[in-house]
Amino acid sequence: MACNPGSALNQQPATSNTFLYAARVKFFTLFALMLTACTTSRPLLDYDTPPDAALQRQLEEIDARLRGKHGMTTEQTAVGLLDLRTNRVAMIHPDRIEYAASVPKIGILLAYFHLHPEGPDQETAHELGLMVKASSNEMAAKHSRAMGLREIQEILNRYGFYDAKRGGGLWVGKHYGPNSERIGDPVADHSHAATVRQLLRFYQLLDSGRLVSPAASRRMRELFLSPDIPHDDHKFVRALAGRDVTLLRKWGSWQEWLHDTALIEGPNRRYVLVALTHHASGDAYLEELARAVDDLMSQR
Repeated sequence: MACNPGSALNQQPATSNTFLYAARVKFFTLFALMLTACTTSRPLLDYDTPPDAALQRQLEEIDARLRGKHGMTTEQTAVGLLDLRTNRVAMIHPDRIEYAASVPKIGILLAYFHLHPEGPDQETAHELGLMVKASSNEMAAKHSRAMGLREIQEILNRYGFYDAKRGGGLWVGKHYGPNSERIGDPVADHSHAATVRQLLRFYQLLDSGRLVSPAASRRMRELFLSPDIPHDDHKFVRALAGRDVTLLRKWGSWQEWLHDTALIEGPNRRYVLVALTHHASGDAYLEELARAVDDLMSQR
């Protein structure tokens, strides 16, 4: 039998939007173990993973067209696409470290579960949901201060999310609040940083149940979904509205650093899309990129 647990999600009966959203949350939980069984045998993305030639060409064409439309250079976009059903990957500037704004809050989430593998209580779960889904600076600062910046980064390094010899990666060097200590990353001295490759790895590990443990990964997925917390309506979310997709998503915005990252699932597709931009038209680029990539992945 083909290993395709995602097909079960696509066979849900048509109902109201509210019920459908709740049903999807339940299905993400019920099928987490099946997803783990299906994906843990697949190789993980690493520095030697070759891009899929066809997918790479298509992603580069989309990026070039949108950059031309918005007057952006190759230094102002970095993009990654990972098809979770086939493990095909395409990346543009995968190891160029970028100032990442709020995106590294996912590192605080990982550190919390590494230190508390039993998971959060109900109040803390809501706080972590606000941090990752609504990008609350207050909740991010509360939990990063409780753990400490050095401890958080040591955990990220332990999971292979930062390597100065390979361009950097995911970095949390400042609390998301005033009067904060600052530890710049060794490659670019950013207070908060990320690379496309390491963001794709984060979602792949999360999806396959390999962040801390299968149970912790499942709980983190639930926090990304947090049905009581609405998505911020911009970037990928606005672009994919009405397309019958579910997003596990972390965005970031600061001045002209405008980013979005998400695990996106819908009928006949399941993939991770990461895009980091540094341009005033970044949000417009992100919206058009998400629609173009979702069209591409729907065809697959």
